[in-house]
Amino acid sequence: MSVQHSKTAVPEAAWTKSSYSTGNGGECVEVAAVSGAVLVRDSKRPAVARLAFGTEAWGGFMRMAAGR
Repeated sequence: MSVQHSKTAVPEAAWTKSSYSTGNGGECVEVAAVSGAVLVRDSKRPAVARLAFGTEAWGGFMRMAAGR
């Protein structure tokens, strides 16, 4: 799996917050799909760092996380 830092400009409307995130300062993860990649960021610090995963790597992660 390759992970890269991304500076890609993505509209705020493209980001989706995890349904497990709370408004009480808990862990907040957001994702956005862009051409050929899925971006992940910390919603409490959106401008600081983003990670970019290839769509295959992201799909594998989602299957593993779902136990499939």
